[in-house]
Amino acid sequence: MATEIKVPALGESVTSATVARWLKQPGEAVAQDEPLVELETDKVTVEVPAPSGGVLSEITVREGAEVAIGAVLGRLDGAGTATAAPPPAPAAREEPRKAGPQVTESATSPAPAAPPAGAEALRPLPAAARLLEEKSLPAAAIGVGSGKDGRITKGDVLAFLNRPPAAEHAPAAPPRARRQDEPGEERVRMTRLRRTIAARLKEAQNTAAMLTTFNEVDMSAVMALRAEYREVFEKKHAGSRLGFMSFFVRSAVVALQEFPAANAEIDGDDIVYRHFVHMGIAVGGANGLVVPVIRHAETMSFAHIERAVADFGQRARAGTLKLEELTGGTFSITNGGIYGSLMSTPILNPPQSAILGMHRIQERPVAIDGKVEIRPMMYLALSYDHRIVDGREAISFLVRLKEGVEDPRRLLLDI
Repeated sequence: MATEIKVPALGESVTSATVARWLKQPGEAVAQDEPLVELETDKVTVEVPAPSGGVLSEITVREGAEVAIGAVLGRLDGAGTATAAPPPAPAAREEPRKAGPQVTESATSPAPAAPPAGAEALRPLPAAARLLEEKSLPAAAIGVGSGKDGRITKGDVLAFLNRPPAAEHAPAAPPRARRQDEPGEERVRMTRLRRTIAARLKEAQNTAAMLTTFNEVDMSAVMALRAEYREVFEKKHAGSRLGFMSFFVRSAVVALQEFPAANAEIDGDDIVYRHFVHMGIAVGGANGLVVPVIRHAETMSFAHIERAVADFGQRARAGTLKLEELTGGTFSITNGGIYGSLMSTPILNPPQSAILGMHRIQERPVAIDGKVEIRPMMYLALSYDHRIVDGREAISFLVRLKEGVEDPRRLLLDI
């Protein structure tokens, strides 16, 4: 008896995924819980395991197709060798596309007839459809979406709703024609994660009154403390290295408790203040930047923070982060210094109201008690939503964080 392979629940608010890669082909034997196929969601790539042992007899959804939760991806036969003729082979990784009109195959087989031209024929994705219905908005108002085959995504609807009022009455710009590729160019479709990152960053710019304030921090005290206690720390807390991130997380927690607007969010006409800190730490993964969340960072020790950050970094590179670990953050820290950045203006991670940017440590001459000294200095940048965080609060927050890093004894004495 054949067993269906279905798209599992992928986390809160995730209603669809893209088939990234089949790990098995029709006719191959698989063991129970052995990974069969990789699905790419808006946040991470997840593996779908075999629900039972047997032979993969059929693949019903090609690579690159978009699927809803519960959709059938393929079928497994019981013990034995598959004899049925395999379905059309899954599409290989996208080849560089030639210039000119492109034809994309449907997510399931057999393929339905091509839809008629016009935005009305482009069906919105489930989350987008619900939002359109809530707002009593026709899909035609959105036009061609950014999803696969031009389908309308939730991000497209949000971007439309968040347009400046004047733009609502302006005629919609016609879709831009695909340009002709030049010799030597290679066209590769954006991954689902990259499209989501692009949509969220644009959403942040469109909705928030974003402003950035800067300061610099003398890293001498932290570096001296690390040099003195790193060996003892790492012996006592096996598996934890004493890095810089724990000092910034602890300093940020203290500053957020004093200036709670930086840890709050706007919900309609309300401001939601939080008495806890779920700290997002931006890390580079195999498919792009992700922001896993350290929950209740206000209760964690330096060792716990360092262990969590190291674990997130390893699993981000391996692509094994879980969806629930990437949601619920209330404040974020991003460290461009590990790539050599001297200064930047980080973009908010909606619906958060502030994000801290760390940068490269560089020795610079500074005036200390009337004398010029060479000190290891780092520029800090705090981007914030001016709708909820005042300039005075943002500057004071950054000063308080600077004090905690420059004199770590404050963190221990809670002053």
